[in-house]
Formats: sequence, C-alpha cells, structure tokens
Amino acid sequence: MKFTGTYTAIVTPFKNGQIDEPALERLIKLQIKAGVDGIVPVGTTGESATLDYEEHIRMISFSVRLAAGRIKVIAGTGGNSTKEAIYLTQEAEKVGADASLQVAPYYNKPTQEGVFQHFHAVACSTHLPIILYSIPGRCGIEIAVDTVNRLAHDSVNIVGIKEAGGNPDRVSQLRAVLGPKFVILSGDDSLTLPFMAVGAQGVVSVASNVIPREVAHMVRAWKSGNTSLALKLHDKFYPLFKDLFIETNPAPAKAALAMMGMMEDEFRLPLVPLGTANREKLRRTMKACGVLK
Repeated sequence: MKFTGTYTAIVTPFKNGQIDEPALERLIKLQIKAGVDGIVPVGTTGESATLDYEEHIRMISFSVRLAAGRIKVIAGTGGNSTKEAIYLTQEAEKVGADASLQVAPYYNKPTQEGVFQHFHAVACSTHLPIILYSIPGRCGIEIAVDTVNRLAHDSVNIVGIKEAGGNPDRVSQLRAVLGPKFVILSGDDSLTLPFMAVGAQGVVSVASNVIPREVAHMVRAWKSGNTSLALKLHDKFYPLFKDLFIETNPAPAKAALAMMGMMEDEFRLPLVPLGTANREKLRRTMKACGVLK
C-alpha cells in the first residue's frame, strides 16, 4: 500500500464538550466526495492531546467505518510515552486503520538513540505501516535524517515520514539516503509544491479540511506533470494556506469550517477559538479565494 497524494489532517468536531459525530460524518463524506487519498484522524489538527484513550480510539474507528475502504485512514497514534504509543497503535490496528502516524516524542527531549528505540519499539508492536512525523516546532526535537534512515532499514513497516520542519533541504537529504520508495509527505500546505519539487510525494494537509477538492487537484496536477496548473492553484490558495495558521492550528481551520456551516467552533482548553481580528482576516481571505460568498 502506497501512501502518496493528499491526506487531510481531520479536525475533531466538538459540541457541548463531546465529539460531534454528525459533524465528523459530514466532514469525512466531503473528503471522500472531493477525491482526497486519505484522512488522518487524531493528529495535531485533531486535538489528540485533549482526547482520552476511549475518545481517541472512537475517532479512529468512526473514521474507518465512514471511509469504508474508499479512502485510506492513517491514524494518529503517537505519543511521548512509548507505552501509550504502542497501546494506541495496537488499538488502531484492531479497528481497521490502514497505517499509523507517529509523532516524535515531545516534551521528554530524548536523544536520537532514544528516538530510535521509541519508534523501533512501536514498529515491533504492530503490523501497520508507520509514517513518522517530524515537527520540531511542536516537539522540541526533530527526527534526524540518520535516524530516519536507520529506522527505515531496521523496520520494514516504517514506510514514510510527514516532514513538517519547514525546510525543503531536509526533503533532499531524506530522498538522497532513502531512495524513491520511502514516502515523504509535506506537513505544511504552503510548502507542498516546493517539497514535491525536490522529492516529496504529497501532503498531510490542514487546508484540505476546508478545500479538499482543490488541494487534491493541486497535488495530482503536480504529480502528473501539469506544473502550470499546480502553480496556478498554489498561487490562488496560498493566502488561505497561510491564514489557516494565523493562530495555533486548528483554531483557524475550525473557524473556517464553522463559517461554512460544517460544525461548531468549539475547543477544549487550553485551546480557544480564533481571535476576533484574525477571524475577520480569515473571512476576507476565504471570500477572496472564493471559498465563502
């Protein structure tokens, strides 16, 4: 199974403090209809840090049931505790996820040997394909290129990485040591095309919560060699790509979806809704891009 293309980092809708399953169903059905390749429930954008274990697994199970084999489900099951990451990954495998997204252990600041041992233990605990997730801005560490290379050669089910460090040079370095089979996905919407230009094969997208068809179209256009169309779409939606990170993700994405009538604009503390001034800026950008009338 190849994990290339467009994967939407699905938000977790809340209503009155609970997961809003009707809103989640609307969102997943929109993704399927728009032609994305898959979804990533309970990642960073899915507010995984504020979901308990039962909610975490319910989100994955619900996503698998709604996807019904039409799109892939890459379950966010990482953690800064190896025991927790193993538990969530094994539960995701039981409910039918297609793969696991494994974020770098955060807060603990392990050495690269600790990072290797963490992912090695998770990989040994499951048959699921594993996509590593390097996002030093949130985790305080990156998964070093040498460590990724070591892991890919040590564990056959470590098949790719979501690269969210903002540096296209890392993509070139990873591609040079890992060859063409190892999957590299952009973790930043605004950098999808720059990353693909040097060897990435798709994106785990926040923007595709809001514009799934357009993001999937842009990625497919680049992959098929229609670079002029891909660049045209990038230019059109670049302001939205940027404004969806005007405050901490997923506050802008949820605000946008609420403006579209898809869900409530609700969070769990310590996250809060988008501020008034930034909300109006995002609204203007959505109108300029044709997302809102």
